[in-house]
Amino acid sequence: SESGVPQLVQPMIWDYAADLDVEGKVLLIEKYRRCGFSKVWFASAFKGATGVNQSLTLIGHHLKNHLQWLKVASNSPADVLEGIALTGWQRYDHFSVLCELLPVAIPSLAVCLQALKNGGYSEKIKENVEKLLGMSNLETETFMR
Repeated sequence: SESGVPQLVQPMIWDYAADLDVEGKVLLIEKYRRCGFSKVWFASAFKGATGVNQSLTLIGHHLKNHLQWLKVASNSPADVLEGIALTGWQRYDHFSVLCELLPVAIPSLAVCLQALKNGGYSEKIKENVEKLLGMSNLETETFMR
C-alpha cells in the first residue's frame, strides 16, 4: 500500500475453471482491498483454455465459468469490480497447435455475453441466443453439430 502501486494499477484475477472457488476469489478481492487496490478486473474465457488441441468449443464449460464469476461479483462489494475481460485463446504458446477457431466459438461468445448482460442464464436467454444466431437448437452440454 505504501509503495503507491495501488494508485497506478488494477489487478486482474484470471480463472477459467467451470468450478472456480467463489469464496476464495471473494477473499482474494478483500485481500487486494486491504492492500489499497480499490478496483479489480476478472478474466474469463469464451474459447480455448480447455485443452491445448481443442477443436470444438465446450460451451457449457465456459458458461459455468461465467456464472461462477457472476457469483463472485454478487458476493463482493458493489464498487470493486471494474470489468471483466472475456479472453478467446488462440493457442497455448507459440509452438502449440491452434485451439478452436473463432467461427466455431461464436455461439459460446454469444452465450457468455448474454449470461453476463442478464446476470444469469435461462431458457429465455438460450432462445434469444438461438434467435440472434439463427440456430434452431443451441447445445451447451455437448459439442455443436
